[in-house]
Amino acid sequence: MQKQIKTLEKINKLIRYWILEMTTRAGSGHPTSSLSAVELMTTLMFSGVFKFNIQDKNNPNNDRLIFSKGHASPLFYSLWVVANGIPAEELETYRQFGSRLEGHPTMKFPFTEVATGSLGQGLSVGLGMALASKKLEKTNARTFVLLGDSEMAEGQVWEAMEIASYYKLNNLIGIIDVNRLGQRGETMLGHDVETYKNRVESFGWNAVIVDGHNSEEIFSAFQNIDNSSDKPTMIIAKAIKGKGVSFIEDQNDWHGKVLNSNEFEKAKEELGEIDFEIRGEISLPEVENVSKQFEKTVITENLKNDENLDEIATSHSEVENFQLLHDDTNFKIGDLVATRDAYGTGLVKLMQEDKKVIVLDAETSNSTRADKAKKVFPERFFEMFIAEQNMASVASGLAARGYKPFVSSFAAFLTRAHGQIRMANLSDQNLVFVGSHAGVSIGEDGSSQMGLEDIAIFRSLLNSTVLYPSDAVSTEKLIKQASGNKNVTYIRTTREKTSVLYNSDEEFQIGGSKILRKSDNDKITVATAGITLFETLKAYDILKERGIMIRVIDLYSIKPIDVKTLSQAIKETGNILTVEDHYQEGGIGEAVRSALSNYVDTRLIVSVHSLFVNKMPQSGKIEELLAYEGIDCDAIVEKVEDFLTL
Repeated sequence: MQKQIKTLEKINKLIRYWILEMTTRAGSGHPTSSLSAVELMTTLMFSGVFKFNIQDKNNPNNDRLIFSKGHASPLFYSLWVVANGIPAEELETYRQFGSRLEGHPTMKFPFTEVATGSLGQGLSVGLGMALASKKLEKTNARTFVLLGDSEMAEGQVWEAMEIASYYKLNNLIGIIDVNRLGQRGETMLGHDVETYKNRVESFGWNAVIVDGHNSEEIFSAFQNIDNSSDKPTMIIAKAIKGKGVSFIEDQNDWHGKVLNSNEFEKAKEELGEIDFEIRGEISLPEVENVSKQFEKTVITENLKNDENLDEIATSHSEVENFQLLHDDTNFKIGDLVATRDAYGTGLVKLMQEDKKVIVLDAETSNSTRADKAKKVFPERFFEMFIAEQNMASVASGLAARGYKPFVSSFAAFLTRAHGQIRMANLSDQNLVFVGSHAGVSIGEDGSSQMGLEDIAIFRSLLNSTVLYPSDAVSTEKLIKQASGNKNVTYIRTTREKTSVLYNSDEEFQIGGSKILRKSDNDKITVATAGITLFETLKAYDILKERGIMIRVIDLYSIKPIDVKTLSQAIKETGNILTVEDHYQEGGIGEAVRSALSNYVDTRLIVSVHSLFVNKMPQSGKIEELLAYEGIDCDAIVEKVEDFLTL
């Protein structure tokens, strides 16, 4: 070990030099936050603890490393130079436009597991990866997460800790860099590592306190992780911010600041002689008999008395031969089926076909209907309890390991995980979020339960997809489409039962729409989706009796939107009315306006009218609330007639 320590000391000195050199060259960065964790990370990676095949990054036996404190990117990149993952010369491009070495790790860098930098999320992502290794892939691979002490104030960290304990993830190891100083001064606990230890242990973890700059002590802590325990482990390292440079060590007001050229020269003198050729070796993972990612799952119970799925019969006990035989899963036009119910049945069908599909839910599965998947595929369902932020990041960790998570809760509650969903999107991940109980149409539960901002939130993400199916058939078809989609996809489902509109052989493509009513004499086009589509169809019948023909479009794909069909409708009807059970801001109306903003036809005056939720919602019957907000059948009829009299 002493020989290893001498090698690590040389590596530590070289990495400290690179941290200072690259941030000084860039003129920005976080050198002090990187310097404090040098010994922690070099001991982890180059003493045989961390096992990773650098030539086979996707090997399921590889350990995983996540820098939750992503601002320590100078350390992160330097480690991979020492590991011969990238050339040392590339460090000169740090923070430059076009460089793979961005200010915080992104997917441009080949050894980034997920994009980080929004503090408090990394442990949840690591939890997702640990679940993949232990519960799905059945390997001995471990996940290590470097945390900053400042981010321990984030509630999501503790959400992750309680769930990791619940699932007995002894393959998850957190490392807290307790360097005392945050961005503007001392952290909540400073160097009180005993309190950290007490809190960590109270969440069901093993906790070990170490000197964050003593490689031998750090190595011992890693080596003594109790693999026989069913508890996750947290290494709590008392460290010094800016370690290695005397005039910035443990000094306030150095967070996010770099040395100038004179200070850099002074720091170099303190570091002394540096071996620029020294490199470290990461141990290879042990060769294991890895289980198939999903072993045959035996159905443990027969589903009985389940709404819209009274019974599921099987000709064999194995899932791969499982058949959905009940008539209620083959929807017929006119059947009354809530799209949330179709989400549940659609999931079961999809999980039969694709063994990488995983389901997570925030203790709402009996309402979102994700419980249908849980009953049939319990090993591929993870209960995340009422902790939506953690759930979103756990899904990100699973997605990073190549799985296809479907994440469900009430639409209103997914909004609190916007920051986590945003980071998953930056990680280029295939993630599907499903929000049920959307809009005022949920009824008596009241405004706190009504998702009325969800479309806007998901539309705002770059390259995201937003789908709003109106019936059971389109829901099941779009679930399958979403599973093969790239980036973040959002599916909005409805609580209330609605009529099946389409035959089971109808095709639905992302970016498409369906014209449900059309004639050569249409006076206006009404574009809508979800519950208000059925109000529009009622309005169509009333208006038709009055001699007024309207075109009705089921705009089930809100992003990307069917510009071609909308443009053609404008040419033929001149104007569009949008109707939605959502606030105006960021909703369907704005999506249509945005899509048509480049449409130019000097022969027509194009206008888009909108009906939307515009009053503070309250409890009430569905029909009362739709009327109150002016998005029901009568409001549509009145709006169309008013428009035609202008």
